[in-house]
Amino acid sequence: MTDSGLFDGSGPRTVRAACPHDCPDTCAMEVTVVGERAVKLRGAPDHPFTNGALCTKVSHYLERVYSPQRLQYPMRRVGAKGEGRFERISWDDALDIIAERYRTIAAEDPRAILPYSYGGTLGLVQGGSMDMRFFHRLGASVLERTICAAAGYAGWQATIGDGIGTDPEAISDARLILIWGANPVVSNLHGWRHMQAAKRKGARLVCIDPIRTDTAAKSDLHLAPWPGTDGALALAMMQVLIAEDLLDHDYIAEHTLGFEALAERVLGRTPEWAAGLTGLPAQTIRALAREYGREPQSVIRLNYGLNRCRGGGMAVRNIACLPALTGAWRHASGGALLSTSGNFPIDRHALERPDLYPDVARFPPRRINMSRIGEALRTEADPPIRAIHVYNSNPVAIAPDGTRVRAGFLREDLFCVVHDLFQTDTADYADILLPATSQFEHRDLHKAYGHHYLVDNQQAIPPQAEALPNTEVFRRLASRLGFDEPALRESDDEIAAQALDLRDNRALGAAPALAAQGWARLNLPRPFAPFARGGFPTPSGKCEFYSARLAESGLDPLPAWVPPLESPVSNPTLAQRYPLAFLSTPARNFLNSSFANMPRFLESEGGPKLDIHPEDASRRGIVDGMRLRIFNNRGAFHASARVTDRVRAGVVASPSIWWRKLSGDGENANAVTSSELTDMGGGPVFYDCLVEVEAA
Repeated sequence: MTDSGLFDGSGPRTVRAACPHDCPDTCAMEVTVVGERAVKLRGAPDHPFTNGALCTKVSHYLERVYSPQRLQYPMRRVGAKGEGRFERISWDDALDIIAERYRTIAAEDPRAILPYSYGGTLGLVQGGSMDMRFFHRLGASVLERTICAAAGYAGWQATIGDGIGTDPEAISDARLILIWGANPVVSNLHGWRHMQAAKRKGARLVCIDPIRTDTAAKSDLHLAPWPGTDGALALAMMQVLIAEDLLDHDYIAEHTLGFEALAERVLGRTPEWAAGLTGLPAQTIRALAREYGREPQSVIRLNYGLNRCRGGGMAVRNIACLPALTGAWRHASGGALLSTSGNFPIDRHALERPDLYPDVARFPPRRINMSRIGEALRTEADPPIRAIHVYNSNPVAIAPDGTRVRAGFLREDLFCVVHDLFQTDTADYADILLPATSQFEHRDLHKAYGHHYLVDNQQAIPPQAEALPNTEVFRRLASRLGFDEPALRESDDEIAAQALDLRDNRALGAAPALAAQGWARLNLPRPFAPFARGGFPTPSGKCEFYSARLAESGLDPLPAWVPPLESPVSNPTLAQRYPLAFLSTPARNFLNSSFANMPRFLESEGGPKLDIHPEDASRRGIVDGMRLRIFNNRGAFHASARVTDRVRAGVVASPSIWWRKLSGDGENANAVTSSELTDMGGGPVFYDCLVEVEAA
């Protein structure tokens, strides 16, 4: 913990900070502090990507820090699970209770204890250091953190090799931009600035999304394929590129692997074939492929929305093949971008210390997929999960198949610890509830997945009330359990100093720049064209149309078509009962379930909504504003109708994700989503879901 005496000065003073939330922009911020209180926040004007601007949500971050809803002190449950009734206890009592329960369980089998965390903060210190060290030393089950990006990352990795792509700042010089399964106006605001700069120079923007999003409305062309069919569209584009020889043969020969097999694979994947799956006219698909093939200075900005269906991994893989066929990688402004995270030389071993695991022979590490937490808590885990420690996440709200998740958390024999800023849906099921610090109240260091800058976060103000950071809670628990390894006593500053692999040339100069200005660009060339001369971080060093690693895993080694789990084409019997494809898209004013309890943003959202096409509404007697019941064989939730052509006929969408207890009916969109998994990566299939809709 930082000495509160550092905050005695009257100020004002400026403290460098980083936005901690799950967004590619990872903004650098400046906090103005007077005495011990933060009084002003702005985007850092000297940070090249942030450029002085923050999104609407984070612009009002002080309301979150000083919210009267903040948890103030540790508490113990006094009511039934789910009621949310607690009594105040001391930190010593809370930690003693937790340590004693963990000690008892670990004596029999420590794998019966499960940590559950995700993107509540993306900080390298508070999001993945002392917590990992503690649970490794304890011998607890290992959480597979799959719930957002696992499928897409697996598909990209199989093709490209790592989370490396086009420099987002170079996109301003692109001539054609395909925005595929992404809505940067809402979720990548600073990246959108560079796309707009390209448009002003004459670039053409094409948005591929089942919904006419804010981004689609601002693009030159919007294509709305049926959900879960992006992989088919990409295959058809490949077929046209190859059949019409819109190829860079030299790039293919020098820097790709498996072209002949790919050409044979896509031979029959014509636009006419894809039209029947995507719902797009064949001539539209062919025209898009030709436009793409004839513009070498083209870039594809894809995001993780399209990976949340059964074929999500393969869909990303298929799209990732396209720029290698046309040679678009030759240009700094060409290629494709899913994530920049693979460029950051993070020393995960130093941060997480998996070597602390105590008894591999007796208790081989057991892995639990977070996307199937409902099944894991109820039926699947062996040994059964007897304790769960939730931090940086809100699984009762955000995990799929929510009815099953809630049933798991209702188990009276499950010891549940929740550490959070607010009393979330999950917190209502806690046995011990602990108050957490906000970003301004602790130290951290951030990499990004949408640009190439490290961003430092210095503690700006003392912890509010009795809040503690994640790191301090796990340090204190380690001490109570008698763990005496030095790694479990290190300070946050010491942890931050270990985060970078300083042997990697990309980290050159980062430490002094962070100390001087609060941010540092990776040591990458300008312009940065990562694969202009090949050098892909795959086993072959090439873009792998054929992946031996996939073959070894029992998966198709070539780009392929993986149908949706639930659609009228892939599952016509189910579609007779539930004919509408359902998408739980991000709400503009929420970030997953973060900010979804703040009065300003609740008022802006105005309650759960369901966008439904006029044709589908008319068939069901639905009019604008009507209260609706959205249901399938997994569950149901309610929302108000918005009759609109933003969605295509046959598709409905509900901006999400609402806290259950603030939604109006105690449910949210995850009442209907499935906990089945994707084709690769073990991700969830949130957007692979059929429902029916009726007047409530």
